[in-house]
Amino acid sequence: MTHPAPENLADELAVGGFYYQRLGAGRFRSSIHAQGAWNEHEQHMGPASGILTHELANFQPRDEMRLSRLSFDILGIIPGGEFEIRTRMLRPGRTIELLEAELVAGGRTSIIARAWRIIAGDSSAVSGTDDAWIPTPEQCVEVDITNIWPGGYIRSLEIRHAPETRPGHGIVWVRNPLRLLDSENTSDMVRLIGMVDTANGVAPRATPGAGSWMFPNVDLQIHLYRQPQGQWLGFSTKQAYGAEGIGLTSSVLHDELGPFGHSEQILTVRPL
Repeated sequence: MTHPAPENLADELAVGGFYYQRLGAGRFRSSIHAQGAWNEHEQHMGPASGILTHELANFQPRDEMRLSRLSFDILGIIPGGEFEIRTRMLRPGRTIELLEAELVAGGRTSIIARAWRIIAGDSSAVSGTDDAWIPTPEQCVEVDITNIWPGGYIRSLEIRHAPETRPGHGIVWVRNPLRLLDSENTSDMVRLIGMVDTANGVAPRATPGAGSWMFPNVDLQIHLYRQPQGQWLGFSTKQAYGAEGIGLTSSVLHDELGPFGHSEQILTVRPL
């Protein structure tokens, strides 16, 4: 099923569109803004991970708990259009819980997501990190990567690069003007998690396109030591390719308050 296309994408972005429409009973429909870069009929993993995170965060919620690890395994193409999310508790607990959510489209599971939820406590006496800070969005330069990456999701983003960004190593900030859902607000954490998958395309070691290479990720792993805030998501990203068709994209994740976690994506590297 293809994405329903707006009459004028620029007009919809200007007034503020959305990635998903909630249909009720755990069902959703993707908009053109969730469209992927490798296949025009699929969803991008970015907003797909955002909607899964939103559903995980709101499943049997407890104010004293924090999402600390999000794991997404991509089982195949994520079709555009209608889909269902099924969420359950795998491991209940007083201080630690494990949740699972499936994105099911056309009777097939496309993504399995798991989240560790840990009770919050005061560890300020020992808090700290050696993750280096990166230049702010204001210190970076706006770039247009739609000539490299197609699709509605990429067109929805504002992207800024630090001058030292190069193939295989980048410092990049991204944000978007859209709502994740048409009918409800979502948290800053959900908004930012919904852009983390972009890391695989912000400083690619190989240029995608005809006669070149493809390097889609088969998973996305996110570890959080602080709950992110705000609208901007920053990456300090490195991408490595082995000699046997496997690659790895690794990022330190930032908001405007500093680093807050790490992400990794394993890649299948193939000639196009």
